[in-house]
Amino acid sequence: MSTPTNNKRGFWATRMGFILAASGSAIGLGNVWKFPYVTGQNGGGAFVLLYLVCIFAIGLPIMLAEFTLGRRTNLNPVGAFAAIKPGSPWVGIGFMGVSAGFLILSFYAVVGGWTVAYVVKSVTHSVLDFSSPEQAGQFFGQFISHTWEVLIYHAIFMALCVAIVIKGVHGGIERACDIMMPTLFVILLVLMARSLTLPGAMEGVKFYLYPDFSKIQPQTVLIALGQAFFSLSLGMGAMLTYGSYLSPKENLTAATVYVVLFDTLIALLMGMVIFPAVFSMGLAPTEGPSLVFSVLPTVFSSMPMGTLVSIIFFILLTIAALTSAISLLEVVVAYFIDQRGWDRKRAVLTMAGVIYLLGVPSALSFGVLGDVKFMGMTFFDTVDNIASNYLLPLGGMLTAVFVGWIWGTRAAKEEIEKHETRFHWADQWAFLIRFIAPVAVAGVFLARFF
Repeated sequence: MSTPTNNKRGFWATRMGFILAASGSAIGLGNVWKFPYVTGQNGGGAFVLLYLVCIFAIGLPIMLAEFTLGRRTNLNPVGAFAAIKPGSPWVGIGFMGVSAGFLILSFYAVVGGWTVAYVVKSVTHSVLDFSSPEQAGQFFGQFISHTWEVLIYHAIFMALCVAIVIKGVHGGIERACDIMMPTLFVILLVLMARSLTLPGAMEGVKFYLYPDFSKIQPQTVLIALGQAFFSLSLGMGAMLTYGSYLSPKENLTAATVYVVLFDTLIALLMGMVIFPAVFSMGLAPTEGPSLVFSVLPTVFSSMPMGTLVSIIFFILLTIAALTSAISLLEVVVAYFIDQRGWDRKRAVLTMAGVIYLLGVPSALSFGVLGDVKFMGMTFFDTVDNIASNYLLPLGGMLTAVFVGWIWGTRAAKEEIEKHETRFHWADQWAFLIRFIAPVAVAGVFLARFF
């Protein structure tokens, strides 16, 4: 099969631009919001160790597979599978990826709107007047139940995504990530330095970095694998789509390792921000999903320079949400450009509008639509459940099977080595992508039913 070209789509201008953009896709609320509370709920240091094993044994091989498929075809997820196995049921994996990107962004943008709102509320001091996490949690609950406020912030966040993606791969996504990713890293370092200098912070460091294997249960292993998988944005077509804009001369293995390392570093640094601060204030690390919006405002209000720290933190959260959201929108946009022949402006504006409208019931799931349930779940939770717990793991597992057994690791290796020196760990990668990754992801998927 000859490598197709699609000059309408554009390419990354620089290797670093691609690495920062792909890292931005991976680094999202999963790293900044979810990783700390999941770590806190699952024993700290021992969970972190399991997470790292899963990242490098499962996540990295699948990411390399997605990048390789994307560069080989220069197409979106649907087009990529159709180019290699035209007319086969395997094209359905691509549709799953585009559907997952569409659905995830519809509720992800709602949470992104919350982060924008908390930047504004930090500036106006309204999230710093709490003496307990309960008060902060009550304030958060009132905010997300306020119809027009959440819809406005939801719209602001989607508008930011549109403003970036409509400018294209180089002029929009790459340029934005060139600014946002270093900014995110610097903010994290500033917050970590502040957190580590709080009295009693070392107790948090000990909880976070010293493994206590007595806290490891079989379910903990599955949670670690699930967190590693989802934190890398795998199975939703984002990495495949970003890989499709790569130059044929790019070193795929090096780029994959850099993205995984950067993503993992950000997650680990986030833990070094959260746990020292939480322990310093005498709060529990097991607070769960409310950690960011309920517990941390209490921490900020109790520390010197709390207002500034709060503003900086929620700007960090917004950047993390935005870099992932633009990759999700790009997956959908690339499909309509490649497969339907739309121009970028039409694809971005139309799909962003549809995604926003689909997100409205999710935004209202904590207010006027709170009593509307589907199998006991709100609209927000239903969409999250379908995309995150079904489409993503199935997409990741089937991608591994496709590359490992259908397209074949030999063909993938040829693409990887096309403009590189020898792929030195090809045999190890082939073993992981053919046997370990599909079985492990299938285990995470099936475990949700038991």
